[in-house]
Amino acid sequence: MPAVSVLMPCYNSAETLDEALESLARQTYRDFEILAVDDGSTDRTSEILQAWAGQFPCMRILTRKHGGIIEALNAGLQASTAPYVARMDADDRSSPERLARQVAFLDDHPEIDLVSCRVVPFSATPVSQGFQIYVEWQNSLLSEADIRREIFVESPLPHPSVTFRRQVVLQAGGYQDYGWAEDYDLWLRLYLAGRRFAKLPEFLLEWREHPGRLTRSDRRYSLENFMRAKAYYLARGPLSDREAVILWGAGMLGRRLSKQLARQSVQLAAFIDIDPRKIGRTLRSLPIYAPEDLRKLWGCYAHPAVLVTVGARGARQVIRRRLEGFGLQEGQDWWSAG
Repeated sequence: MPAVSVLMPCYNSAETLDEALESLARQTYRDFEILAVDDGSTDRTSEILQAWAGQFPCMRILTRKHGGIIEALNAGLQASTAPYVARMDADDRSSPERLARQVAFLDDHPEIDLVSCRVVPFSATPVSQGFQIYVEWQNSLLSEADIRREIFVESPLPHPSVTFRRQVVLQAGGYQDYGWAEDYDLWLRLYLAGRRFAKLPEFLLEWREHPGRLTRSDRRYSLENFMRAKAYYLARGPLSDREAVILWGAGMLGRRLSKQLARQSVQLAAFIDIDPRKIGRTLRSLPIYAPEDLRKLWGCYAHPAVLVTVGARGARQVIRRRLEGFGLQEGQDWWSAG
C-alpha cells in the first residue's frame, strides 16, 4: 500500500495532462500512486493516460461515465487505499519536493488533518489581475490561525495544493454537492468539525489559469453561490446561538450575504456603514448605523455578533483595528465574511 494517493480527476485534459504527469514523475518522494479518474473524456485523455500507465507502474486509471468533478473525486477517494490523499488537477504542475514536504509534515504533525502550500499562478497568457490578487491573498494565509480567521472570506486553500488524511475526509462525508464549490464546502465542514489546517511556506504547486477552469465556467462557483455556502455554514457554526447579528457593510456584499443569512433564519439586527448617504436609512428593513454607534448597539443584546462584509482591499485591516478598539475579539465576537 502506498503512503499517498495523488487524486487527479481528468476530463478532456489532453492539452495539459502530459505536463501534470511529468511533474509527478519528477517527485523526489517515491512511495505514492497516481489515481487518475477519467470522467468520460471525449478527447485524447484516455490515450495519454494509458501511455503513461505503461511506463508508470504506480498509476491506476478509473474510467467512468461523465458525472462531473464531485462524482469523480468521490470515486477516486473510495478507490484510494493510502492513508494520505494529495489533490492535483490535470492542468497544474507540482514541484519535485511537493509530496516529500507534505507527507513529511503530516507524519511529523499527527494533530494536523490537512496541509496546503503556497502556489504560483501561471497561464499561456498574462495572469489576470483578479486571479493574481486572489492567489496573493491565499499565499498570505500561512498559520492555522490565519486560515481559520479568514475562512468565511473566500476559500483559503487552493484545492489542487492540499494533501489530507483520507479517513478524516471520509468521516466528514467526502465531497458533497450543495450547488456551490465542492472544495470550499469541504473546508467549511472540516472547520465546523474542529479539524486542523496547515500551509507550508514553500511554493510547491503551479496553479494554471485558463478560460476553461470550472471557477469560470460552472455556476457553482458564482459569487451568489459562494454567499449561499457562507450563510449556510455561518448559520450552523459561529452564528448558531447568536441573538442578533450586525453586518458591517451595507454595500453589494452586505446586501447579498444578508439575503442568504435571512434565508437561513439568522437573526439580523442592523447594518454598520461609513457612507454618510446610507447612515440613518434602512436596508432590508434594518437600520444602518455609523461605526461609532456600534458600542451602544452591542449593549442592546445579550449575545450578538458582527460580520464584516466589506470587500475593498485594505478595508478589513482598518475595520479590524476599529473592532479591536471596541474590545471585540475576532473569532469570538466578530468574523470577516467578505
